[in-house]
Amino acid sequence: MNVRADRRWTKTGYTISRVFVNGERFGDGKRFCNILEDEDRGLNKDMDLKTIKALKVPGQTAIPRGTYEVVITYSPKFKKNLPLVKDVPGWSGVRIHSANDASQLEGCLAPGINDIVGKVSNSRYWTNLLNTKIEQAIKSGERVWLTVG
Repeated sequence: MNVRADRRWTKTGYTISRVFVNGERFGDGKRFCNILEDEDRGLNKDMDLKTIKALKVPGQTAIPRGTYEVVITYSPKFKKNLPLVKDVPGWSGVRIHSANDASQLEGCLAPGINDIVGKVSNSRYWTNLLNTKIEQAIKSGERVWLTVG
């Protein structure tokens, strides 16, 4: 399964992406949902780790652009199973979870609908829907990939 987060709006303090699942179009005919992230600071997975760490503002920076495998693991912080974005250079514990604004993310990704400037709404609904799709794919033996670009 392929999940693509197409970063469209990068602003001071937050980033909003359109999300596509397996290239399918949903909802408004254009995208599955949106994803809210911390501020995009121009990082790319192919950069050397030293550069990434120098540009990263801890707790306020979106993960580097690139493709990552997503698995389901137990989150001690949220006390439930959640998708984990694996092998993000300079980050650990990057999850897909619900949130309303970037102050709640610390590098994680929050599905929702961007109908408020700098925020997403209905995040629990969209997070549950996306995470269910991810879980079902993994249970059926598929690998799940997240491409952020």
